[in-house]
Amino acid sequence: MRIYFLLLLFSLQFVAQQTNPGVDEIINREMKERKIPGLQLAIVQKGKIILSKSYGIANLQYNIPVSNTTIFPINSNTKVFTGVAVMQLVEQNKIKLDDPINKYLNDLPAEWQKITVDQLLTHISGLPEILKLLDPMTGNIGTLKTEAVIWEKLKTLPLEFKTGEQFSYNQTNYYLLGKIIEKLTNEPFAADFERNQFRTAHLKNTVFGDSRDIIPNYAPSYRYNSFFDGKKGEAKLTNTYTEFPDFTRTGAGLNSTAEDIGNWLIALQSGKLFQKSSTLVMMWSPSTFNNGSPTSWARGWGITKFRKNHKAIGMSGGNRSVIMFYPDDDLAIIVLTNLAGSSPEDFIEEIAGCYNQDIVKADPLTYLRKNLREKGFDKAVEFVKKEQKTNPEFNPKEDELNNWAYRMMSNNQQKEALEIFKLNVYLFPKSWNAYDSYGEIFLKMGEKNKAIEMYKKSIDLNPNNENGKKILTEINSK
Repeated sequence: MRIYFLLLLFSLQFVAQQTNPGVDEIINREMKERKIPGLQLAIVQKGKIILSKSYGIANLQYNIPVSNTTIFPINSNTKVFTGVAVMQLVEQNKIKLDDPINKYLNDLPAEWQKITVDQLLTHISGLPEILKLLDPMTGNIGTLKTEAVIWEKLKTLPLEFKTGEQFSYNQTNYYLLGKIIEKLTNEPFAADFERNQFRTAHLKNTVFGDSRDIIPNYAPSYRYNSFFDGKKGEAKLTNTYTEFPDFTRTGAGLNSTAEDIGNWLIALQSGKLFQKSSTLVMMWSPSTFNNGSPTSWARGWGITKFRKNHKAIGMSGGNRSVIMFYPDDDLAIIVLTNLAGSSPEDFIEEIAGCYNQDIVKADPLTYLRKNLREKGFDKAVEFVKKEQKTNPEFNPKEDELNNWAYRMMSNNQQKEALEIFKLNVYLFPKSWNAYDSYGEIFLKMGEKNKAIEMYKKSIDLNPNNENGKKILTEINSK
């Protein structure tokens, strides 16, 4: 209740004049439903920031409202800046995307040496996860103490899968890209970003840092935590503490404002960051798996919606911030929040729809979410069946549905998540991963028999699903 009271104390702060009532309606609804303390929004259209607006509270401890200069952690949105740094080196003929990384880095394990730069950018390398060597709660380097020790330890870990066969979001990929950037530029990657991106785009409030650093006008991050002293209770808003060791900050170390990111996107689109327009096209294109199918990631960008119309390219960070660019519509949306788990990627396309209503229907997930909010999530399968009869282009993606359901599950929306996992199984009956996720939600809701049924189906479809086998063994041993 304190959150709502504080939010009511402060009026909305207008920084740009071209406001849109529909935007306010969406933001206010989502902030209330998701209990987001503070939010910053920027809209870029036709090469200009047409709306920059701040909502709510940046710092709850001191009742400081969000302003257009409030600096938010952008977490994994940092990867789009790293993607640009790599593509700038491609333009300079210092890197080729299909080069093996042993061309640039020495002393690599034998099975790492043929991994390509492109496979790092698109998370299909199979490398072991560096985060497993850091504190899982804070990111602290802990007893390992130094990068050198962590690097040597990391190299002893096996690949998680055969390179190029699967996708796995992995911070090691961007850690290695940082090492390559430094090797080829002969300077720290932070200096390269500053010189070749921040200054060029005139970013005044974009800095590397984490909870240890003193950052003026910084919005601390919060999350809802239901575990205290090892016991589960009512979820309470708590402070978050996160460390991004300096050497890993190519993956998640930047802090910025919505306006700064808007100006960076303008510089990117207008040719100030790249010498050739073809470089931007290449960066915003997928790579390929070993079997020739396209990757879900573009080069540095994790949200790729290659639709017939209203294509969208974007990235999300920390489950609290999102950037989305619509090249066909000359439109970009940036939403930054100070709440981990707020998932603004869930509603950003609805905001875009305020500027072109066709975008909402072009994105099956947004259209589905908007309708299920009115009709009820238990109508998901029924709604999709009916929609697909009249609109053959209505084809929600498996991974998008899966990710959306997991976000709802993490926000304690178990019933809603269940219906979306159920929909995914209906739409993708041959997907072992869809059944694996369906089993997970049943297990979380205490429906043991249903969970066993789904995990068995998953293993039938993929006998190599070791995680499913492990969970089945654990269930049956209880």
